[in-house]
Amino acid sequence: MTAQLGHLRVIIYDCDGVLVDSSRANRAFYDHILGRFGLPPLTPAQWEVVKPLTAVAALDWLFRDHPFREAAQEYQKTLDNTPFLPLLRPEPQVKETLARLQGRRHLAIATNRGKSLPLVLETLGLAGFFELTVTSLEVRHPKPHPECLERILSHFRLSPRQACYIGDSRVDHETAARAGMLFGAYRAPELPADFHLRDHLDLPELLGL
Repeated sequence: MTAQLGHLRVIIYDCDGVLVDSSRANRAFYDHILGRFGLPPLTPAQWEVVKPLTAVAALDWLFRDHPFREAAQEYQKTLDNTPFLPLLRPEPQVKETLARLQGRRHLAIATNRGKSLPLVLETLGLAGFFELTVTSLEVRHPKPHPECLERILSHFRLSPRQACYIGDSRVDHETAARAGMLFGAYRAPELPADFHLRDHLDLPELLGL
């Protein structure tokens, strides 16, 4: 696998669940909006559905039979994310790994997170590692459509074979497959992948760095 990865020029990361442990923060975000409109907190089954979605898609699904669906969407557009930031944590070894990769590979993010991404990266000290980020607000079609990955390839003038996408969900796997690039599964041994990472520090080793 090392030889297969040695040619890669850009490493593209998903954000939530890969760079950032955001489960508590994201659940609190959705629970807050649900409570605002008189609905109970997320159930475990609901969380599994909305976890990989954009906020817009998640709220459309959560409020699909509710008369306040449009109101909930308008509310989330203006909701201050600051109160949820203390619930965020960087994934283990992520800063050390990015520091080893920086300057040796292009680093980018493709995520279904929206307006909160810059604030999340700045809060956790990750912003300076990435040359390009593409959020759900910057594409016409969010994941699993490959537009986010295609924009990154276009920016760096690279082919799909020169890139890999690292994610933790079936949505991420499908996105990489549709873009024609390698997929690395982070702490998700159940996912089909070209390589699996048990720890972020596994990646520099696979790249021969």
